[in-house]
Amino acid sequence: MRRSNVALRLQTSLLEEARKVAGHEGVALNQFINVAVAEKLSALRTEDYFRERASRANLSKAKRILKRAGKAKPPVAGDEIT
Repeated sequence: MRRSNVALRLQTSLLEEARKVAGHEGVALNQFINVAVAEKLSALRTEDYFRERASRANLSKAKRILKRAGKAKPPVAGDEIT
């Protein structure tokens, strides 16, 4: 894997907090920042994925499916509405 160096400017308070958390987690600050960036990118990609899926949704078809779900079948033990 190719690595790159990037000059990162953080507010002093943010840097101090990141160092504390990294130390508490037992990882290097660099590793902590890498994981934080990866988590943020994953969240953004997931949001985009669901937005794209929602744009293809057919609500009337989904409602028809939900309307017939469970007809003539009692809930499985533990699935009852209380």
